[in-house]
Amino acid sequence: MTRIRMNTVWQEIEKRILVLDGAMGTMLQEYKFTEEDFRGEQFKDYHLSLKGNNDLLSITQPQAIKEVHAKYFEAGADIVETNTFSGTTIAMADYEMEDQVYELNYQSAKLAKEVADEFTKKEPHKPRFVAGSIGPTNKTASMSPDVNDPGYRAVTFDELRIAYKQQIEALLDGGVDLLLVETIFDTLNAKAALFAVQEVKDERNIEIPVMVSGTITDASGRTLSGQTVEAFLISVSHLPLLSVGFNCALGADQLQPYLKRLSKETNFYTSAHPNAGLPNAFGEYDETPEQMQAHIEGYLEDGLVNIVGGCCGTSPEHIRLIAEAAARYKPRKIENVITSEVKPA
Repeated sequence: MTRIRMNTVWQEIEKRILVLDGAMGTMLQEYKFTEEDFRGEQFKDYHLSLKGNNDLLSITQPQAIKEVHAKYFEAGADIVETNTFSGTTIAMADYEMEDQVYELNYQSAKLAKEVADEFTKKEPHKPRFVAGSIGPTNKTASMSPDVNDPGYRAVTFDELRIAYKQQIEALLDGGVDLLLVETIFDTLNAKAALFAVQEVKDERNIEIPVMVSGTITDASGRTLSGQTVEAFLISVSHLPLLSVGFNCALGADQLQPYLKRLSKETNFYTSAHPNAGLPNAFGEYDETPEQMQAHIEGYLEDGLVNIVGGCCGTSPEHIRLIAEAAARYKPRKIENVITSEVKPA
């Protein structure tokens, strides 16, 4: 008999629109951490520069990570993502820190869960959840990085599967409530992640909710690897998912037509966590919380989402206003929940 990881995500998503947190990187920039801060005591003699390795801060600056999670929960978030966007051996190879992957993910999950439990204890009517963030890695299985050799691939499906599996196991050990395969620019990478999720679920004899979130890269309405909204959806619909949606690349206004197409085609719950507008000439995001709230309200009026939050450039104030708007609307209704999960009684 399958052992169910007991949480009430399935119950809560039927009652209301759930709010996801905002950008971790945007918040960490405010700390202005130095190279020494990134290293901490644990890596003070490390042979490479570690500045910019935000996932490492879960080990070297854990209090800052907990503070960011707490700010998003205080702003109204129901779900926070672990600080593990680059937490695979493939992405960590840039810092030659492949051997730290388990600890990075485990500690990130543990920190987020501690904060979530504190808020749930204070407000039991509004349980808080932790999503294990599984990023796309910095390599693509569908396209060649070498214009002179279109058949070349920098990574294989199996290498991705193994790397994702290591990350997933650590996130589960750290106590996450759900898994979020996000910012998908190459669906083949995502399929490797989902294959790894299923492997771990089978080996551990558990069920856990899984969110999938792709990225529409520009006005063509396609992912970087060339898929339309509908093709992306078909590619990931072979597994029982909590939700499918989009994040990053576009602002809330630009994302709405693609979200509308997705919402119309699926009986999964849907999610969106767009950027705070499009980046300016300096790569910064200028959309104010009020502007973003107005765009998100369009999603809510049209009944397009069950989970909503923010990506690049979003802060707790963005999430606060999004949460205020979400509370005024009923969640998107679907005809049949496509899931093998058993909902807790």
